[in-house]
Amino acid sequence: MKKMGKVIWFTGLSGSGKTTIASAFCERLNSCGKKVFILDGDEIRSKLHKHLSFSREDIKENNHLIAMMAKEKISEFDFILVPIISPYRDDRQAARNLLGENFIELFVDTSLKECIKRDVKGLYKKALNKEIANFIGVSDSNPYEFPRVPDIHLNTENLSIDECVSIILEYL
Repeated sequence: MKKMGKVIWFTGLSGSGKTTIASAFCERLNSCGKKVFILDGDEIRSKLHKHLSFSREDIKENNHLIAMMAKEKISEFDFILVPIISPYRDDRQAARNLLGENFIELFVDTSLKECIKRDVKGLYKKALNKEIANFIGVSDSNPYEFPRVPDIHLNTENLSIDECVSIILEYL
């Protein structure tokens, strides 16, 4: 029986650095000969789940579908990296329950103020101007529930990308 890979669930606000860190970590793992697959929450939503809105129910559905995709691929890769906002604790717990001991919750901790400052996509500006409804972390209807006890906690305001990658490697 083939050993199952690990699924690292990168959770945090939009603009916190989830995809950037996952990409850098992927490069490091690839250079060590590991098979890695990235299931980017933004890409999957825009390509496969574009029918889903940002309502609580649709966010839950999107998280569930991505967790199912990770489960389907878990035997093919050493690591599956999932950078996804995943704002609700119960959705992250559902992913953990589905993936079992192969699930690692990684919290990319960046303050809302810093995410607004970074705002590469201009989404926070639109959300604050009420051009985007239900924006996670800004809208009262869509709060971001910070993980209570993540497996890995990265504060990207105090750590470089290389330091973040090193912390993940140390954990593993």
